[in-house]
Amino acid sequence: MKNLSDINVIKSVMGKHGVTFNKGLGQNFLVDPQVCPAMAEAAGLDENTCAIEIGPGVGVLTAELAKRAGKVLSFELDRRLLPVLKETLEDFSNVEIINEDVMKANLPQIIEEKCKGMDVVVCANLPYYITSPIIMMLLESRLPLKAITVMVQKEAADRLCAQVGSRDGGAVTVAVNYYAESEELFFVPSDSFLPPPKVNSEVIRLTIRKEPPVKVENEEFFFKTVKAAFSQRRKTAENSISAGLGIGKDKVAEAISKAGLEKTIRAEKLTMEDFARLAELLG
Repeated sequence: MKNLSDINVIKSVMGKHGVTFNKGLGQNFLVDPQVCPAMAEAAGLDENTCAIEIGPGVGVLTAELAKRAGKVLSFELDRRLLPVLKETLEDFSNVEIINEDVMKANLPQIIEEKCKGMDVVVCANLPYYITSPIIMMLLESRLPLKAITVMVQKEAADRLCAQVGSRDGGAVTVAVNYYAESEELFFVPSDSFLPPPKVNSEVIRLTIRKEPPVKVENEEFFFKTVKAAFSQRRKTAENSISAGLGIGKDKVAEAISKAGLEKTIRAEKLTMEDFARLAELLG
């Protein structure tokens, strides 16, 4: 098996197939030999697990997943990398490369047909330019996932794993924590990649909740309320929600008062329960 953490090996394999790095697709390949094994271990894999990977690159993480999981489904959008992956993963019969955009793929059908009753997890080094959309798609689709273990930009990790009601939180923080319990696992410096990005990274894990932490009658309106509240962070929640939802300030002020909140409270101070109560009062 090739050492896919060796820069020279990566360059040799890619050169053999006439492939160059594509920054537009967020292709920065891991060359730190400790990161991918640690990610795969954190994903909690065994022979009864079907691991879904997004953006395998040259297969560094894919190989570590294949050593531990019963099956690996890896989504790679760049067709040029298919022959590279065929070579680098030739030792593994439990890997299937799917040449599709994961954002457009029929994931429920793919999981049902290919994972066949196995536990399903996601483990991936996500392209930074589309991190939040991918995570939210995975969560909102309510796929039969146990957990999502991914490497993301450090700034995104801090936001995704922040506590709801803290200064670092935002609309995506509330959304993620509605569906999953989030935790930051370990830091990955920029020089762990080839070519090195201008930012550092972090591996996080989202453990899917069986039930949301709050009960809401209308999820769509709940998330609209959250989004509106954070749409103008420098303003009070009253002003932001009023403008974002197109609801009169008097009605919003009344809801804030009934929820037992201060009139001048800002979105970053609102808890999950606060958002649920406001959505109930305004809906």
